[in-house]
Amino acid sequence: GNHETMNVEGDFRYVDPGSFDECIRFLEYLEEFDGEWDDAFLNWVNVSQRWKEEYRVSPNGDWLPLNFVKKNKGFAARASLFKQGGPLACELARHPVVLNVNDWMFCHGGLLPHHVEYGIERINKEVSNWMQCSNEDSDDTNLPFMATRGYDSVVWTRLYSQDSVERTRRSWDLSSIIAEQTLKSVGAKGMVVGHTPQTRGVNCKCDGKVWCIDVGMSYGVLHSRPEVLEIVNDRPRVLKGQRDSYDEMEVLDYL
Repeated sequence: GNHETMNVEGDFRYVDPGSFDECIRFLEYLEEFDGEWDDAFLNWVNVSQRWKEEYRVSPNGDWLPLNFVKKNKGFAARASLFKQGGPLACELARHPVVLNVNDWMFCHGGLLPHHVEYGIERINKEVSNWMQCSNEDSDDTNLPFMATRGYDSVVWTRLYSQDSVERTRRSWDLSSIIAEQTLKSVGAKGMVVGHTPQTRGVNCKCDGKVWCIDVGMSYGVLHSRPEVLEIVNDRPRVLKGQRDSYDEMEVLDYL
């Protein structure tokens, strides 16, 4: 998504203090595994959960305005993990920006006609190479603009995901036409996107062609309950989470 690519660029504007603290702690934890990244990464899931429970007692940690040493240490730790060629950047590089599963397309912001024309495989390869590249003399260090920059890039576009109250009827109709053209050009039946928090939960737009699944679970966004879009035999349904379990609250048919 856009925040992942921002972190690889070294843009940490939307990172909260706890995440910087976690990077510091993870680097310390990594030393216990003698640099064995995969083992440390898998074990960290359980370790970090315990740490986060302790961290909630003091949500800002010791990130006071005058604690410059701690802030610099946190920035340096996060930068070393997310920089091009860094361990987290290389982990992200394993995953495509645009994913095709059967008759469905998955991407963070949305897939547009000019992305298809440019080439989906080309976009995925450029982003992956950019994240993994640590050689400043290589062309792969150049930012993959088509995927990561501009209002109409793969991770930034909101053409399909804006609420209807924010759009004119003409704009709404146009997005449906573009979605249909895009899906037809790649031989897909539907698209799943995130990026724009949906105040009414997971829903479909563009005449049922695009599913918007960002429900804003983060504390800093909508702090909403979890929801899942399940697709079986090309038929999607929305599962809405309760506090301690997942119950099917709504079934939405498609196709």
